[in-house]
Amino acid sequence: MDFGDLADHFDGVAAKILSTVETVGRSSNQHELDGVRALQALFGRPTEKLFVPTRFLQVSDYSDEPDIEDGVLTFYDARINIPNRSEYRLYYPASINAMNMAQPGDIVFIAKQKTGCVLFIVAPADSSVAAQLDWLFGTDVLEHRGFSVRSGLEAGHDSLSLPAMYLLDMLGIAVESDNEDWLDRILKKFGPRFPTSAEFSAFARSTLPDLHPADSPDGVLMAWIEQEEMLFRTLERYLATDTLDALYTDGHVDVDSFIEVSLSLHNRRKSRAGKGLENHLIALFKMLNVRNTFNPVTENKARPDFVFPSIDQYRDTGFPSPNLTMLGVKTTCKDRWRQVLSEAKRIDHKHLLTLESPISPAQTDEMKDHRIQLVIPQPLHGPYNPEQQKWLMNVDEFIVMTKERDDKG
Repeated sequence: MDFGDLADHFDGVAAKILSTVETVGRSSNQHELDGVRALQALFGRPTEKLFVPTRFLQVSDYSDEPDIEDGVLTFYDARINIPNRSEYRLYYPASINAMNMAQPGDIVFIAKQKTGCVLFIVAPADSSVAAQLDWLFGTDVLEHRGFSVRSGLEAGHDSLSLPAMYLLDMLGIAVESDNEDWLDRILKKFGPRFPTSAEFSAFARSTLPDLHPADSPDGVLMAWIEQEEMLFRTLERYLATDTLDALYTDGHVDVDSFIEVSLSLHNRRKSRAGKGLENHLIALFKMLNVRNTFNPVTENKARPDFVFPSIDQYRDTGFPSPNLTMLGVKTTCKDRWRQVLSEAKRIDHKHLLTLESPISPAQTDEMKDHRIQLVIPQPLHGPYNPEQQKWLMNVDEFIVMTKERDDKG
């Protein structure tokens, strides 16, 4: 599905690995980045100080929401009056927490938006979110000394996938993924309201009647998810417009109410995405005759997402434990993947399905150490490195394994 292109949102982007001297602490008080001559590709060659409105974001694998501060970057040539001796500098405010907390080896991304404003993003070294941003922006930062710069982004070169759209959502970038051609059909079905998650997921599948998971479990699952995403955002835009318009009176906006509505929309979108993924997996397993129990209670009132072949076999101590399977489901893992470790204790090796792509080698190695096998829909394997791809399991492989275990039981 077409979610647009990176060039719809950005003119260019630069990234670099922070050095010791660039990180604020005992050894540095300079509040500037080194080697910024390459940033002429983003900011040109100003004849006087260039002040760039900037949103500073500190991201991590431990939170879905970045820490955000607004400020100004200053870019200029300190030797503007000395011919052929340019010395460019890029300063950030001393108060910026993202840089005050930065460590050597962390990665900074400087993304210039179409508006001329900049996103200045700091991601921890070896983190999944750093790997994801490097993939999103195509900077290959680990392959460069100094800044890796991509300028003059063009449409058609960086198409946005579903994981890319989720990343942009996290950064506060609105991706126009709605389609008004579907609005009348949605309203005819549900009226001007948000239906239940199960209702909407079923509706999304019904709009793709020619797809059957037997043909391609991985491809069909992704098609269902992407279709629901588009349909939901179409309905969301329609319903939110009236709500937001009501907050404006005589050209003024009720700021507190606006923030409350925005947070409500954001939280509904995240919750709906997670439930939608579960709904489509329930339907997929049913259509492929994969026996399972959804969200059963196991030890200590833990609730794994799926147990195969059923919770009855799980509770039957005579049923061989090696023939049991547990699948956790998370749209994005972050550090929440550890939650599955305490679920379904009879099952030593657990499986976890996610749409997060890529996940850092450091984190997948830790998952292996904890006997967790990642299940990733095949269309999302590309951003992982070759060694990781050898280890990943796709949805089709998971289904085959689960059925074989059921037959043995």
